[in-house]
Amino acid sequence: MQTVWLTGAEWLAVLRIGLGLWWLESWRHKDRKGWFERGTGIAWAADIAGRHRWSPVRKGFDSVVAPRPKLMAYVVVYAELALGLGLVFGLLTPVALIGGLLLNLLYLVLMIHDWAEQGQNAMMALISLVALFAMSWQTWSLDHAIGLFG
Repeated sequence: MQTVWLTGAEWLAVLRIGLGLWWLESWRHKDRKGWFERGTGIAWAADIAGRHRWSPVRKGFDSVVAPRPKLMAYVVVYAELALGLGLVFGLLTPVALIGGLLLNLLYLVLMIHDWAEQGQNAMMALISLVALFAMSWQTWSLDHAIGLFG
């Protein structure tokens, strides 16, 4: 593959790192005090889930998230941080890419009727797929440096 400036593998690493920075920005701009102390993030998601047109989404939220809102707030917020760090530094990259893809798909399904966020989630999911199947951890990553994932 011929490219300008960087090799194809280096461009894939740029894509992976950019996705990681996107996750870190998602983590950075969250009002963690609101999420952890006042429950604003999960309350917002509960409102969306409660009005969702698909009953499996409502039932899933009610059975998994609603009974443990504080734990779920920590899971969401720190998952975004872990995904961002994993992708930027290329540590456990395939795990981070699959986790990010699943989280974006979850966000996409939850907010299916709210198109304001869908472009971001769709693009992040697409980047995750490309970075995963192109094995973007082969360049500029701790995984490559320590010999993980071939």
